[in-house]
Amino acid sequence: MPVSKSLAKVQKNLKSGGKKPTIHPKGRKFQQLARASLRENKIAAKKKAHNERRSQELARIKFIQDVINIDSLKEKPTFTHEESAVFIQQFISRDDEELDSLRSKRKENRPPAKKQLLLQQKKDSEMQEFENGFLCPDLTDEKNVKFLRKWNNSFGALSTLKLVRINRSGEQVIGGNTNLSPTNGDVDME
Repeated sequence: MPVSKSLAKVQKNLKSGGKKPTIHPKGRKFQQLARASLRENKIAAKKKAHNERRSQELARIKFIQDVINIDSLKEKPTFTHEESAVFIQQFISRDDEELDSLRSKRKENRPPAKKQLLLQQKKDSEMQEFENGFLCPDLTDEKNVKFLRKWNNSFGALSTLKLVRINRSGEQVIGGNTNLSPTNGDVDME
């Protein structure tokens, strides 16, 4: 008989035995149930991490879309990597006011609040990524900028967006070009 991997199937197989199943702590059925529940927990944790990573990516791209859609930049067809680095710096410093207010509210001999720690860790990790190459839309490509301006904030449309890695000095990191689609971003939204 094939080995059941999902927790639901294992539980169903245990119940289909007829009378009320008794499971011995060192028995085969108990081990099967333990393996299945561990597998379910691992899958749930991976799913949560993946969704968190996708939502962070969505927030980055949405921020840059908002920046390039402001009235003073609306007519500009492309942007340099140095301008992209400025946009990234603005994105990283988006929580600075809240972080400063949490620091000022904290009493001198007290540990920092959990929210302050989380905001500081997020900022530090983003700054570290910015040093090595921050993943953002390629704003030097005119088609990419047009697409980003019309983007409807969906994950599905992100697959056609051409992304690059830009470091703190405004240079594209070698090997940092990332195309999420086989079409290399040549999709017309008109």
